[in-house]
Amino acid sequence: MYRPNGFTLIELLVVMAVIATLLSIVAPRYFNSIDRSREAVLRQNLSIMRDAIDKFYSDTGKYPLSLNQLVEEKYIRAIPIDPMTESSQTWIEVPPSDPEIEGMYDVRSSSDRQALDGTFYDKW
Repeated sequence: MYRPNGFTLIELLVVMAVIATLLSIVAPRYFNSIDRSREAVLRQNLSIMRDAIDKFYSDTGKYPLSLNQLVEEKYIRAIPIDPMTESSQTWIEVPPSDPEIEGMYDVRSSSDRQALDGTFYDKW
């Protein structure tokens, strides 16, 4: 009995259904892990910049005027990239609550997206 080489249509459909099922399980986990890693990078970058602002204030008794001043004075090597906006130019520099004091008291992301925990990135 002669049987032609190759797969039947049913065999191909079964294989494609198995692949589609596996992808529907794996894809959401993959994209969720990407978001978690971006959030971890954002937390780390904010921590580094806030620590540099605090050290600058401890050393000079005043707040830096901008993130560029932290780079120029060698408190950080470079302005980190905001992983949510993918730019180092989009950070929001927050002034002190006292209008008499000059400088930048804090830094935040300019992303208006919501984090996995329900908070917004620009409030971190």
